[in-house]
Amino acid sequence: MSDVYKSISAPSQGLYKELGSRFIAFAYPVESEEEARALVAAARSEYHDARHHCCAWRIGLGGSVWRASDDGEPSGTAGRPILGQIDSAGLSDIIIIVVRYFGGIKLGVPGLIRAYMEAASDALAHAQTIEKVAGSWYRVGFGYDSMPAVMKLVKDMDLPQRNRDFGVDCTVELRVRLSQEQDFLERIRTMTNFATLI
Repeated sequence: MSDVYKSISAPSQGLYKELGSRFIAFAYPVESEEEARALVAAARSEYHDARHHCCAWRIGLGGSVWRASDDGEPSGTAGRPILGQIDSAGLSDIIIIVVRYFGGIKLGVPGLIRAYMEAASDALAHAQTIEKVAGSWYRVGFGYDSMPAVMKLVKDMDLPQRNRDFGVDCTVELRVRLSQEQDFLERIRTMTNFATLI
């Protein structure tokens, strides 16, 4: 199985209107369920006057972590159609939230399914698709005497870095692609007081 998959590079927005109802869709790149839930909570807070905040997400290589929520709409009319658009595009590490403002006229089950699909599709049409490489972030701790060896490893393996702290002790977070993990773990343990997977 390849460790490369597709996601979106940045947030995007879409809109669908029918019979006075407005369906505003927001697509976000995410890497965890906690991140996804926080975005849903933020949408509920910002659009507190909307009747429904439906969503779907897929996370990780293969998209095995997923959820679809109808948020009070009839079962299967919102979350699943949104998830269907994510799946049709072959994406993961993404959440789409569709905020619905009711226009006073009921759309019926087929109308709701179409509306949520169209809103999600419009958000994806405005998103830029990127390739991502599956991997994990590792926090590595080391002394100054190990810094040249660690930085050489970072360069040799082309590892993205974040949260560098070269204070009394040195720590850095490194993103290691799935296919490199065993090699990375073997090499890093020989040169550092390797800390934790995060």
